[in-house]
Formats: sequence, C-alpha cells, structure tokens
Amino acid sequence: MPKILIVDDEKSIRLSVQSFLQDAGYEVRVAEDTRGARALLAEGDYDVVVTDVVMPGASGVTLLQAIREASPDVQVIMMTGEPSVETAADAVRAGASDYLAKPVGKADILKAVRRAADTKRMWDENRRLQAENRRYQEGLEQMVTQRTEELHRALEGAIRAMALAVESRDPYTAGHEQRVAGLARAIAEEMGLPGEGIQAVYFAGVVHDLGKLSVPAEILSKPSQLNAAEFALIKMHSNTGYQILKTVEFPWPLAELVFQHHERMDGSGYPRGLSGNAIALEARILAVSDVVEAMASHRPYRPALGIEAALAEIVDKRGTWFDTRVVAACVRLFREKGFTLDASPAAAAGVGERVWKQGEPVA
Repeated sequence: MPKILIVDDEKSIRLSVQSFLQDAGYEVRVAEDTRGARALLAEGDYDVVVTDVVMPGASGVTLLQAIREASPDVQVIMMTGEPSVETAADAVRAGASDYLAKPVGKADILKAVRRAADTKRMWDENRRLQAENRRYQEGLEQMVTQRTEELHRALEGAIRAMALAVESRDPYTAGHEQRVAGLARAIAEEMGLPGEGIQAVYFAGVVHDLGKLSVPAEILSKPSQLNAAEFALIKMHSNTGYQILKTVEFPWPLAELVFQHHERMDGSGYPRGLSGNAIALEARILAVSDVVEAMASHRPYRPALGIEAALAEIVDKRGTWFDTRVVAACVRLFREKGFTLDASPAAAAGVGERVWKQGEPVA
C-alpha cells in the first residue's frame, strides 16, 4: 500500500485530502508545516508527498529540496493557491513530479497521486532489480574466483607432477627446479612485477627443465665434463620443454618462458639467439635464478661453488648475458635482505644447468 504525506497549513484541505485518499486505499499522514513534515519523513519511508507551496515558515519548495537531497525517489506533488509561471518553474527545477493549482478537484488529486505512486513503484522495482543484479554479479564473481582457484590448484598439481617426472629420472635433479622457482619468484617480487607475472615466473621455474625428459639420465648425472655431442643434447631441452608445454592452455605463458630461459642479453644464448627486450622479463629472471642455483649447489661433476661465487658470476655477466636490473634485484635479496636457497637435505643435491664461459662448461 503506497504511503502518502499531505502537507498544508489549511486544516480543512489536509483533512479532506487525507479522507478521500484513505478511501482510495492509501495510507495517509498529515502535517501542517515543513517542520512537521520533516519530522514525519524522518520516522519512515513515504512514496508520495503532496505539499502546499506557500506556508508559514519554510515553503513547500524548501521542503521539496530537502526531500530530493534525502530521498531522491520520493515523488512530490506541489499545490498552490497562487499559481504563476515562476512558481511552477521553481517547482519543476526543484524536482517536483507534478504541479496542481488550487482549488483542486478530488479527481485531479487522485489522478496525480496515482501517477506519482506508480512512478515511485517503478523506481523501487528498478532499485530492487539493481540490488538483485549486484547480488547475482557478486555471486557470479565469487563462483568464478572459486573456480579459478580450483583451476589454478589443478594446474599447479599438474605442473608439479611434470617437475617430479624430471626429478624421478635422476636423484641429482631433486630440488633444483623448486629452488630456482623460489628464487625467481623472490626476484620478481623484489622488482615489483604484478601478481600474474610473479605466478608466471614461479611456475615456469618449476618446469623450466621439463625438456630434460628427452635427455638420457646418464648424461644428466655424468660426474665429468660433457663432450660437445652431449652438451648439444642438453641444449635441446629448452625447445623440448616448449614443445611439451605449448599444447597445454595455462593462464601464464609457461611454454615461451621455458623456451627463452637460456637466451642471453647479447644474443649469445640458445635456442633462438634472442637479445635484449626480445627476451621476456620473466625469462630473464629465470636465467639469473637458474645460474645462481646451479653454481651455489652441489653437482655430480663438482662440489658447490657457493652463493658468493654465483653472485660474482652474474655481476660479471650483467648487461651481456644477464639483465642488469634482474642481477641487481638478486644481489639485493642475498646481500641486503637475507634471502637463502632451500638448504633442506632433500634439496641439497639438486642438479641444474652447467655454467660455462666462452662456450665451455666449467667445473
């Protein structure tokens, strides 16, 4: 039932209007001036306000302006015994939904109130639909977020399974990819990469050596330097990893990052000889992380060289092999922020890339 407020300083008018609107099925309250009307409006919601323009104290136009500020959807019908173009214009500018000149017939008031109540009902329905749509959108977003998280967890499980497949072929590979991924993520965070970039570099780190599935285990664990043919097989793992990963639709460009993680800033890397900004930033981060972990950890062909030797290597090769900004971030992590590679027993025997100078592997 629409709720109506009648505001008029003439008692006979407000009571007569109240009477026939109640007979028409409306809930009606009355006030004799703007102050009384504002007090009633503060107590509850009204659909339509019918107010005189000229009243003692504040005018009906002032009341209309206050209603518009507090409750924009409430419909306000203005009545006046002194109609003029100027008064009508003021009412319209203030937001009146209708304007009636006294004396007003019963039929005219009923028609105006019915029209105003229908308009208010339309606004209420629109607001309800908007609220329902917001709830739907929020629910949909929550569902999408939940499904996305589930998908990410499933993809993460698949990615880790791929990494385990590499590690299962040779105990010396255990832990290397995870440590590279952890360092790469820390560098990405230190450099201020967005969340998606950090996730991309981390998961690419977890599977960056996936292509080694095609390399004979005896070569991976060989306790001496590789010959040229063996090293050529090792170098194929970037392309092999790319070929495996490109068939899977990940939210991150893992295949391309794995493909590029042995490219070098001066174009001397492999497999495509990319240089500078043609190499993805995430791949440049992986390149530094891979070399640091490889040098710092034990290898079947040499003992661990330590973090300081690894940092000295990337600093020496910054701007030629490695991105200068990535090197700076990596050095800050170890020398200023106390970052350490995973030192757990299970991870201490990892095998990674053989670091070479002038094209030759070094011990």
